[in-house]
Amino acid sequence: MSKVTDVILVNQQDEPIGVMEKMEAHRKAVLHRAFSVFIFNSKGEMLLQQRAVGKYHSGGLWTNTCCSHPAPGEDTLQAATRRLNEEMGFTTMLEKVFDFVYLAEFEHGLTEHEFDHVFVGTYDSRIAPDPMEVKDYCYKNLEEIEATLQSHPQKYTAWFNIAFPKVQQWAAENLLKKVV
Repeated sequence: MSKVTDVILVNQQDEPIGVMEKMEAHRKAVLHRAFSVFIFNSKGEMLLQQRAVGKYHSGGLWTNTCCSHPAPGEDTLQAATRRLNEEMGFTTMLEKVFDFVYLAEFEHGLTEHEFDHVFVGTYDSRIAPDPMEVKDYCYKNLEEIEATLQSHPQKYTAWFNIAFPKVQQWAAENLLKKVV
């Protein structure tokens, strides 16, 4: 599938209200649908990616496993699965755990105003990231991520800083009980 160039504009209830070219939506700070994927291994560690330096914003920052926008007419879960494979080179079963709206300004006059659907999954096998999307990746335990977020939040993307506490809570209640 070709890269998404249009995003789905939504209202505060995530109801579609139109379509706009992605960069225009980011220049105008228009609310649009997005997703963030958080992958854990069997030890309960989270798979992080460092965004490629050449990304249109937040290049070089650490973030969750994968994030993007569904194409108009595309199911958000299907888009998350597709994009996980495109960015990180694998697929796994994903489960939606929550959503949130955020607004963050970036360099070059861009603003993220997103209704972000958060998906989680587990994976323990080979990772083959696309170097155009991902500079580096690693698994880290949640306590280490939390400590780094508190001491150096600027090393992480805006949406990761917002979503991580809720994902951490979800992991404590659901995932980490299963980890021995």
